[in-house]
Amino acid sequence: MFRPLRLAALAVFVLVVFLAVPLAIKAAGRTDFYYTLSSVALLAIASSGVWLMFHIGRINIGQGAFALMGGYVSAILVTSAGFSFWLSLPLAGLFCAAVSILIGLPILRLRGVYFAMVTLVLTEVARLLALALPITNGAKGITSIPAPGAIGAFGVTLVPAFDTFAERNLAFYYLSTIMMTLCFAALYRLVHSRIGKLFVAMQQNEELASSMGINVPAMRILAYAISSFLGGLAGAIFIAIAQSIYPSSFTVNDSVNFMLNCFVGGLGHVFGPMLGTLVLYFGWDLLFAIGQYQLLIYSGVMVLLMLVLPNGLLSIRLPSRRGARK
Repeated sequence: MFRPLRLAALAVFVLVVFLAVPLAIKAAGRTDFYYTLSSVALLAIASSGVWLMFHIGRINIGQGAFALMGGYVSAILVTSAGFSFWLSLPLAGLFCAAVSILIGLPILRLRGVYFAMVTLVLTEVARLLALALPITNGAKGITSIPAPGAIGAFGVTLVPAFDTFAERNLAFYYLSTIMMTLCFAALYRLVHSRIGKLFVAMQQNEELASSMGINVPAMRILAYAISSFLGGLAGAIFIAIAQSIYPSSFTVNDSVNFMLNCFVGGLGHVFGPMLGTLVLYFGWDLLFAIGQYQLLIYSGVMVLLMLVLPNGLLSIRLPSRRGARK
């Protein structure tokens, strides 16, 4: 009964994102919006990893660290090691997942408060490492990162080199939105799989889940590794668009914003981070004209939203036809 509705919603999403939005931007002549929407897509990918940790009952305030690490790994592989951008994407994500496993092995066996405190300082630690390590070029960062090259197979070019596109921002827009779509589709499938059901059991009662034979620490580490992989992936795509990365590219504020995206969209919904990112990104830009009161109003609206809609924007339900008839 629900499957046709889901397919219809997916079809509408694909038509809007991949057809209607580019046509509208072309008609308006505002090609700068491609960069803005690409940024929204990448922030949504990173926020989806934070949402996954909330899904198992843990608070991750350090996703900015993995976005920064993923960006640096991709930049180093592309500029220094001669790797293609496309190969650097999974390698950046896997590197971040490996680091998260090293962090999670001792910490995720403890209560949630310890994990939250560790992640709170993780982004700043990553920034300081980027400033100190010679391979990251310190405060100068890594610049002049080449655009993604072509992808081919059996002599057939599947994806042309981005330098050949007349409108390169459009190419990055499609790259970012396609990756966002794939990441959220994979996350949706994960949440509704057997592993996802185990995650829900852990969120509700870890002691009961453990008594049922679930290896709770191992499942926590698995979720954290997936979360960090998504953060690293978003950071790797970001450096291709910006063609540079610096220690300040992702800060503690970004890690906090990744959490807020999940809250605003809805912690009980897989696609909450996507909607939350879109609303908060453009909401902040709309308040820019207010000047010195921008942060005050933004904070007030955030508090109000959490009071009125504690389960996020996706918790809003339109009245059904049956209810309207009554």
